[in-house]
Amino acid sequence: MRNDSEEVAMKEAKRRERQAALESAEAEIGCCGWFLMALSLLLVLVTLPISIWMCIKIVKEYERAIIFRLGRIVRGGAKGPGLFFIVPCTDSFINVDLRTITFDIPPQEVLTKDSVTVSVDGVVYYRVQNATLAVANITNADAATRLLAQTTLRNVLGTKNLAEILSDREEIAHSMQSSLDDATDDWGIKVERVEIKDVKLPLQLQRAMAAEAEASREARAKVIAAEGEMNASRALKEASLVIAESPSALQLRYLQTLNTIAAEKNSTIIFPLPLEMMQAFVK
Repeated sequence: MRNDSEEVAMKEAKRRERQAALESAEAEIGCCGWFLMALSLLLVLVTLPISIWMCIKIVKEYERAIIFRLGRIVRGGAKGPGLFFIVPCTDSFINVDLRTITFDIPPQEVLTKDSVTVSVDGVVYYRVQNATLAVANITNADAATRLLAQTTLRNVLGTKNLAEILSDREEIAHSMQSSLDDATDDWGIKVERVEIKDVKLPLQLQRAMAAEAEASREARAKVIAAEGEMNASRALKEASLVIAESPSALQLRYLQTLNTIAAEKNSTIIFPLPLEMMQAFVK
């Protein structure tokens, strides 16, 4: 736990250093830059009150605005939510959505560790954690995350056996989430969750696995039946010993059997004869 907390602290420190390096460029715009800003402000003052509508911008609660002044990110990072002001001629801004984004990983044909070809797809949940890094460090964070998720899925599944893929989906999803989160940390993206949706096997492999499962079930059924016969024979042996001690018990058993048969099939009456009578006829 301590190592995990230290690793998280190091990542947060690196992220802050990168953001500070991006935001510290405002003081380096030079004399020409300051002259252009002054000229722009003068133009705004001259064209008041019409120009005020060009200076006021609004971003929603789930958005942040990254302002570029003469091509450099303005000190202070992302702006919003709410109102903020820009200089029309020298400033431009980009809106970044901070809501969680969900996308499906297309089915990937993967060769497992035990040389079985399977088709696996999944779903990824991520959000922009640092709007400044998401704009300044990568061209298209969404497309890059999608492509990286596909590659990570193939790499992770390529190190697993078929049995592990079918049984350890949570472990595979956690491994993918850790890999994606580490890779997208420089882009200001936080991967919140990864899930494996479906694992499709070849038709021949499905038939082979079904036949194997059926044979296994039949074998277990035969073992259970044999154990039942063995237990029944032991019970009958004990019952015969008890009946041998009391001859009247055998007669009571005859009467109970007749009662059972009469309740089920009234048209049939079976009356068992004692074995001693049959022995007398044989003699």
